[in-house]
Amino acid sequence: MLKRILQEVKEYKSASIMTPVCMILEVLFETLIPFLMASIIDEGITKGDMGHVVKIGMMMLGVAALSLLTGVGGGAFGARASSGFAKNLREAMYNNIQTFSFKNIDKFSTAGLVTRLTTDVTNVQNAYQMCLRMAMRAPFSLICALFMAFYINSRIACIYLIAVVMLGVVLTFIIKNATKTFKEAFPKYDALNESVQENVSAIRVVKAYVREEREIEKFKTASENIYTIFKKAENNVVINGPIMQFTVYSCIILISWIGAKMISAHTLTTGELTSLLAYCMNILMSLMMLSFVFVMITMSSASVERIYEVLTEEPDIVDPDDPIMEVKDGSIEFDHVDFAYNENSTEPVLKDINLSIRSGETIGIMGGTGSAKTSLVNLISRLYDVKEGKILVGGVDVRRYDLEVLRNNVSHVLQNNVLFSGTIKENLKWGNKEATHEECVEACKLACADEFINAFPDGYDTVITQGGTNVSGGQKQRLCIARALLKKPKILILDDSTSAVDTATDARIRKAFREYIPETTKLIIAQRVSSVMDADRIMVMDEGRLVGFGTHDELMATNDIYREIYETQTSGGGDFDEKEEL
Repeated sequence: MLKRILQEVKEYKSASIMTPVCMILEVLFETLIPFLMASIIDEGITKGDMGHVVKIGMMMLGVAALSLLTGVGGGAFGARASSGFAKNLREAMYNNIQTFSFKNIDKFSTAGLVTRLTTDVTNVQNAYQMCLRMAMRAPFSLICALFMAFYINSRIACIYLIAVVMLGVVLTFIIKNATKTFKEAFPKYDALNESVQENVSAIRVVKAYVREEREIEKFKTASENIYTIFKKAENNVVINGPIMQFTVYSCIILISWIGAKMISAHTLTTGELTSLLAYCMNILMSLMMLSFVFVMITMSSASVERIYEVLTEEPDIVDPDDPIMEVKDGSIEFDHVDFAYNENSTEPVLKDINLSIRSGETIGIMGGTGSAKTSLVNLISRLYDVKEGKILVGGVDVRRYDLEVLRNNVSHVLQNNVLFSGTIKENLKWGNKEATHEECVEACKLACADEFINAFPDGYDTVITQGGTNVSGGQKQRLCIARALLKKPKILILDDSTSAVDTATDARIRKAFREYIPETTKLIIAQRVSSVMDADRIMVMDEGRLVGFGTHDELMATNDIYREIYETQTSGGGDFDEKEEL
């Protein structure tokens, strides 16, 4: 797992190597300073030799400057390496998410993916920087200080060794207890982000139903859950501080007491005692740094696992080994198709679907809520794969096509219409990035969108706000239809995509389809009978089964479900929109 994560260091390897090199050099220079200080005290101040004091003092100044320079270098290299590592991690995760099928996306919540791309990557970035700097500096400083302490006086240096062992045991105990708690904390961020995401994206609904207080309470609960878990984790970690301080002061007292007795016995000099006290602080500060490193690594370990899950998630829908690169026509055939969202599900969503659609036909699809209409059309462009049976487009199993080729020839206007921040023209070019202005205008005319676009002061250069909030639902649907038409697909799927337009506009869109794209197979999912009754044939779905397939007149005569829908919608005089112009 760690090996896969560290692959994203990539071009920042040199900065990652230079950081610990600078840290080690900084430690070496720092370690020399107490040793030189002892020489000043014993050989200069005690003997009154000012020449020696100046000489060693200049050496100390040079060593301190080198220490400062290498420390700054380590900080600069460390910042570059960790920031670059985080950038590459985000890019790798985001790129892999783009390969996910709908099934893969269903596995991770949107809020969960956002948390992994932000909070989790930041945790790993901080831990990586700490590992490059403190994790290299602290143990090397500890070793150097211990070596110098034993070189000066092995008896007093044993005090340091005992302290190191004791603190190591305590630190292991603290980290063990904190690790479990930190792993519980980060999934709670998903719930918090989900609360924010839902509130912001649906703020109009929240205000319309006056549910601000409920949303505030929901957010408060999610926030308090994170607070409670982190408080529990920090309570474990916070013990580290007092224990460290107790050890530091205990060592200073013991060293001062034993050192004073040794000075009195002339077995230790004043300068050596000063150096030992300085090394004492170096050793214990190194231990303090190491404890912070371990805490940070503990916090980030859960984030590493979550990032690894996204990086290694394999898309379940991939290109075949020898893909077919051309779709002959828009004919569609379902051959004993079963489908379930969950592989282990005993009850499939679609059950034994058999049907054949000729290229260029207009097919209406009707059925009650939950009858699996959307699930059916999602299989055509391999947004999901069938569980049993097969689907043929242009006479070829869809699993044999190159995914990009198939999806470029099957244009799908989804139930939830999405527009992106940018101009209307930029949104339209999602369908075809090479489309000319004239092609964009033609597609918009077919979708009956040209009329309202020209009413805007900036026309096709009108800026769409995030989520398309500055256009109406019907305008958004027509822009999405135009975007799909720019792909010039062999199959066009409209998943309830005209529900927000009046019946007259709906009729004009269908008339344009018949006249201008007669060779394109058109599948129209609708709730209104008026939207599909003039289709070549109509499918009727019920609880995942195809229970009727024929013309309007045939279904009126033979299908109870269709007849009931028709009579329910027309018994009250039909739609209240203006009369359709067919």
